[in-house]
Amino acid sequence: MGLKCGIVGLPNVGKSTIFNAITSGGVEASNYPFCTIDPNIGIKPINDKRIDRLKEMVAPEKVTPAYVEFVDIAGLVKGASSGEGLGNKFLSHIRNVDLIIQVIRVFEESSVVHVEGDIDPMRDIDIISMELALSDIEILSRHMQKLEKIAKGGDKTAVINLDFLKNINEQLSKDGNILNKEFSESERNLLKSLGIISVKPVIYILNVDEGMLSGDISDSEIRNIYNIAESKNIPVIKLCAKLEAELSVLNVDDRDVFLKDYGIESSALDAVASVSFGLLGLISFFTAGKQEVRAWEIKNGWKAPQAAGTIHTDFEKGFIRAEVISYDDFIKVGSESNAAKMGLLRLEGKDYVVKDGDIMHFRFNV
Repeated sequence: MGLKCGIVGLPNVGKSTIFNAITSGGVEASNYPFCTIDPNIGIKPINDKRIDRLKEMVAPEKVTPAYVEFVDIAGLVKGASSGEGLGNKFLSHIRNVDLIIQVIRVFEESSVVHVEGDIDPMRDIDIISMELALSDIEILSRHMQKLEKIAKGGDKTAVINLDFLKNINEQLSKDGNILNKEFSESERNLLKSLGIISVKPVIYILNVDEGMLSGDISDSEIRNIYNIAESKNIPVIKLCAKLEAELSVLNVDDRDVFLKDYGIESSALDAVASVSFGLLGLISFFTAGKQEVRAWEIKNGWKAPQAAGTIHTDFEKGFIRAEVISYDDFIKVGSESNAAKMGLLRLEGKDYVVKDGDIMHFRFNV
């Protein structure tokens, strides 16, 4: 589906280091503002134990997991919405992603300069949030001016859209975000067509020192970040970018030792990819055969023909029916043939809503 997550934040907060660790991309991560000008792009497979289990059982020639695409966007600064620090260019990159990962610097390191002069996570959050909101307000204002002219001519759609955008503009001006607001499909599509950033889901990543990884962070200001994030329904993930970068180049055995030494169960970056996947309302279904076991990402709520279309458009156009086995049933009985014998393989039609973990084969005719 081409799911894109944009990594944003002030300069020198660890965005490119995190991107390197996520994607093993090896992009430049230097100690000066605007090191990243053109966005770097890389992918991170979803760490899904189900596909590992299917691999063991089916023994395919190839395994393809679901993945998330990450975009490393240059650091924004105060005034970005008015063009400061190449802000307009960088904001345009953010408009093209599906989800925003905001990296917030908590670690203290005198050799890595902070663009604002000192470490203040709450201030940094406010700067980024304000610049994104101001940029959206400018776009809304321009579009509302156009709609006002059309609405005066009696166009009913223009009147409805104008009232909606006025409410959005008012909330952005007052609160700086619209994350808790619910939208109809048509309203969301309108905001998306305008490139409104503030409607995109957000994840906060706290880039901490090594010593902050184990246990809770007691600092009151950091607790405030969690409280604010909870009020806006924003997930928070704590990680140390430096350690994640070291972890990303190790083999499996060395990774386990490394994690144990730091009292960590798993890489925080696996959580970043999984949470990104879930925030966008995505699920996976599987195809499982000797040639390939593959996870396919789709929107939760999609019906069987739409799911078939992710494999090939001809599958959706000529859809007849789907052969479906639930993941749990497949694991229980051990094979597709056993599932068929035991009545666990179902034939589903065009109205079937795909469930997370379904193992599917499609019958079609073009």
